[in-house]
Amino acid sequence: MPVTHLLYLHGFRSSPQSAKARQVAQRVQTQHPAVTWWCPQLPPSPQAAMALVQQGIADWPRPTMAVIGSSLGGFYATWVAEHTGCKSVLLNPAVDPARDLARYIGEQTSWQNPEERFFFEPAFIGELQALTLHNQPPPERCRTIIAKGDEVLDWREMAARYASAQPLLLEGGDHALSDFDAHIDGIFAFLDLLSI
Repeated sequence: MPVTHLLYLHGFRSSPQSAKARQVAQRVQTQHPAVTWWCPQLPPSPQAAMALVQQGIADWPRPTMAVIGSSLGGFYATWVAEHTGCKSVLLNPAVDPARDLARYIGEQTSWQNPEERFFFEPAFIGELQALTLHNQPPPERCRTIIAKGDEVLDWREMAARYASAQPLLLEGGDHALSDFDAHIDGIFAFLDLLSI
């Protein structure tokens, strides 16, 4: 069954204006206009972020929805896929954000708009811990793209966490997946989005 609804979850300090989110949005709008597309601006609180997502996809058909997540969004996408059974594509997904983001407690700025500020609260670490899953995603429903050159996250940790999803390991590359153009066709082929 083709995917009719696609959710994109951006990473920490990112937004729907990220390069990857915009590329996916453009591809959906030009080649799959019948697909419902949603890329929300996620609040800093993980609990609030997942509440927003759950509310937004409440009426989506579980068998024909899918989620793409990048970095922290990949961690969130894993949670969404686990709770909906939907297909997922994870791009350099965060494995243990409760550990990794502890050093970012305090005021932060957005990558796409440095004038936008938010406060990352100590309580958010506990919220991330509450969302942590440890079971491997089913390989037929999950694809993971991991850059060995990721300067933010440890590719070995990502590869081990998502071993069952047969991760595509890229030699070199970076956390932002600057060569995303080279992978978008494969992502869309896996997702099998509804075409008119």
